[in-house]
Amino acid sequence: MISHRELRMRLIAGAEAGDAVMSTPVNWVHSSDLQDPTPWLEPGQVLLTNGAQFPAITTAGQAKGRALAGAYVTRLHDSGVLALGFAAGIVTDSVPAELIEACDEAGLPLIEIDPTTPFIAIIRFVADVISDDRRSRLEWSLEAQRAVARAALRADGLPAILLELSRRLGCWVALYDSARNVLTVPGLAPMPGELRADIDEAVHASLARGARGSVRVADEGVGYTMQTLGQTGHLLGVLVVGTMTPLDPAENDLVGSVIGLASIALEQRRALDAARRRLRTGLFELLLSGVVDVADRTATSLWGPLPEEPVHVSVVTGTVTGQSLFDELELAAARPEGGLFFAERGDEILVVSREPKDLEAVLQRHGLGFGCSAPVRWADLPRGLTEARRSARSVSRERSFVRFEHLAEQGLQGLLASSGGQLVARRLLEPVLDLPDQERDETLRTLRVWLWHNGAWDPAARELGVHRHTLRSRVRVVDALLGVDLESFAARAELWSALQLLE
Repeated sequence: MISHRELRMRLIAGAEAGDAVMSTPVNWVHSSDLQDPTPWLEPGQVLLTNGAQFPAITTAGQAKGRALAGAYVTRLHDSGVLALGFAAGIVTDSVPAELIEACDEAGLPLIEIDPTTPFIAIIRFVADVISDDRRSRLEWSLEAQRAVARAALRADGLPAILLELSRRLGCWVALYDSARNVLTVPGLAPMPGELRADIDEAVHASLARGARGSVRVADEGVGYTMQTLGQTGHLLGVLVVGTMTPLDPAENDLVGSVIGLASIALEQRRALDAARRRLRTGLFELLLSGVVDVADRTATSLWGPLPEEPVHVSVVTGTVTGQSLFDELELAAARPEGGLFFAERGDEILVVSREPKDLEAVLQRHGLGFGCSAPVRWADLPRGLTEARRSARSVSRERSFVRFEHLAEQGLQGLLASSGGQLVARRLLEPVLDLPDQERDETLRTLRVWLWHNGAWDPAARELGVHRHTLRSRVRVVDALLGVDLESFAARAELWSALQLLE
């Protein structure tokens, strides 16, 4: 406004605050010659006056004039007035020195207006600027909303919407689903790592309340806005928009449109995801049945080709919450090279891939583990599934990724141990384990030595330091306790395995 030469205005006081005012949007320009016009003013306005109220200041004496000018300027400054415009040469010959001094002290910009400049010209100029700005923001809003609507029509509608919102606002954007997982969108600017923990906590609290709401956070160079999706009692997620300054009305309208579209997309996604999962389960059943050609053609038309043989079958272990893991698996399955296929079968999440190592990083991000089979052909998928399940039983906190080949290296005994064989062994030997401590230890040692000598009485008796008849008697007691016939090879082999598993 001051820089517009046709208005013939210049800054004569409050220069330190003048630069800030120059860059501050003016809400309106108001003219008044009242001693206290603040009841009719709003923050962000510029006040114009011709000084009709100031002769009292100049004739009241220096001290009193300063006090009156100071009180006047303080009222304007406290009410949020951006600047005071004074038209000299109409009522007073010049701008009163007391007023200039008061504006300097209060940091209120004082603008001298040429007496030939009508106030209506200033008001009209500001009105035109405000109108142009509103029209510009309206055009921006309409174009941005059209772009978001076009994005919603794409096959990857929800990710495309978030990418468009981020681009239009020039900031990072994150969408949490109802299970508190962040939607993975390739190409989307990431949330600042230092904010992740605080935002996670705030999102969790918002979803736990279950009520619709919006929160603005701004502190020490950090700013973001959180808005819930869905209705009270049925929240679908939380949208987080990382902007340093609060959103203006046009930006809020755009975010509102995105929230509406994202809510619809999330609702539709639930139904589509359920249908996709059922279809994947059906294809996996076809693959297990050996109908590989039909399954491959169907998968290719929907997601991409099945992985080329040989493949590994993996069984995911751990508790899966939300949609985030399935989002990542869907993206991996849709890659042109066709390196992965996944499905749900009962309570299991099954993944078939060329190289299971690629799956490890994805599952680790979600705190999950998996067991995988040795390489198999599609025709041998049932065997691969059995191997993967056996490997999954050996997954632990210390070892989240178990290959069947590693179990095979441990031999049959290692496989039994990793498959929960200890529990079966304890159940088989329970009658012996329930004996008094000394008798139990003696019986177990007797059995181990006797079986180590292949059931030969004399060498086993010599090692134990007992008579062979005593050894026979102890073995007959075990026969009776366990209800087995240790004269048979099968019973001896089973007993030996059980004893090995107990060690």
